Amino acid sequence: MRRRNWRVIITGLVLLLVVLAFYFYMLSIASKSNNPAELMRTVGQVAGAVGGIAIAMMIFGLIGRKE
Repeated sequence: MRRRNWRVIITGLVLLLVVLAFYFYMLSIASKSNNPAELMRTVGQVAGAVGGIAIAMMIFGLIGRKE
C-alpha cells in the first residue's frame, strides 16, 4: 500500500494558485506594455511551465510512496 505525500500535494496546489494569480495580474497590466502580445506570450510560457511542474508535483504526491 502507498501513502500519499500531503506535503507535495499541498505545495503543488499552492504553486498552482500562485501561477494563476501571477497570470491574471500580468493580464491586467499587459495593456500598459509597449508590446502586450509579446509580454503575454512570455507570461504564458512561464505560467505554463510552472503550472506543469505544479500538476506533476500533485500527481506524484497522490501516487505516494511505499510504506
